[in-house]
Amino acid sequence: MDWRLIESDAALRQLLDQAAGCEAVIVDTEFMRRNTFYPQVALLQLCFASGPAADCAWLIDPLTIEDTSGLAALLGNKDVLKVLHSASEDLEVFQRWLGVLPQPLFDTQRAAALLDIGFGLGYAALVQEICNVELPKGETRSDWLQRPLTDAQCEYAAQDVSWLLQVWHELHPRAAARGKLEWILADGADATAAMGNGLNSYFQRIKTAWKLSPRQLGSLVALCEWREQTARKRDKPRSWIIDDKACLQLAQCNPESYAAMRDTVDLPPPALRRYSEELLQVLARQRAVPDTELPQRLPAPLNARQRDLLKKMKAQIREIAGSLESAPEALLQGKDYELLLRDAIGETVVVPAHWQGWRQQRVIEPLRRYLVDII
Repeated sequence: MDWRLIESDAALRQLLDQAAGCEAVIVDTEFMRRNTFYPQVALLQLCFASGPAADCAWLIDPLTIEDTSGLAALLGNKDVLKVLHSASEDLEVFQRWLGVLPQPLFDTQRAAALLDIGFGLGYAALVQEICNVELPKGETRSDWLQRPLTDAQCEYAAQDVSWLLQVWHELHPRAAARGKLEWILADGADATAAMGNGLNSYFQRIKTAWKLSPRQLGSLVALCEWREQTARKRDKPRSWIIDDKACLQLAQCNPESYAAMRDTVDLPPPALRRYSEELLQVLARQRAVPDTELPQRLPAPLNARQRDLLKKMKAQIREIAGSLESAPEALLQGKDYELLLRDAIGETVVVPAHWQGWRQQRVIEPLRRYLVDII
């Protein structure tokens, strides 16, 4: 398939006019994220499934495009299916760059898992499986922000959408025939909704947070939120602000002075000098929070019996997956098992959005009934 590079607003408008009315667009991005919080978009690849703009891979240079409103309108057009592979990082790019998330979304990696072709398949592996074509890897680590782009880079980028079009032509009718098209689109909607919500629960990733008292946990939540805001404002990775270990130590030690912070928390001298005043303010505000407004302690890790129940749940999911002809990992995320188990034993849990819809009927409720029998 041929490719064309779009480097002006006028050329982009002409392309989007030609693509009007297309049923589906294949989408990919090239971006860089080395020393930044946000991904730096370097290239957008589009391939249209029908119409005058079909049969070509369109490479849009975001470094030369000023008017992105047409692209935002395309991605937000609910009459045009957006096809991406392993879309999570691309969603982050679009949210930051265009202020819009692609809907409806058909993720070919998710489709492959729900159709039991394979879970977590990379793009090259899926193309090999569906099209029996081995894609080159020469530009995988290319500097996509360099200009001008080389022909080799453009060829590589074009293949990211041209072969994905062929994959979609195979997976879409197969999903429709097996009644799974709605499942794939629902999972795409869940992914965009989760990205759009911008929920910050990073503190839950810190493994020993369950040991903290409610007041310490409140401090950890506040510290993680401060770090998130600071990282976004400075466009730097979280760990470049302060790392997880420092967040945990600050919550545990609760220093009230620069000297106490210096002596009890493993902060690099530059971070200590730059952020100590802000961190002390965060902790001071948390000390003033009434006990009644503090978060509940996080649950302790599962005990031996509960871990055994978890293994039985996973065995049951494999049976359910076999009956649905889907990869088990596509039915439930790893953290869902523990959440379901805690719910079954009477703990209060927040029900994830992806437990609704098709998954509630086909997966969640059968597993809940199974848990009633074995607990």
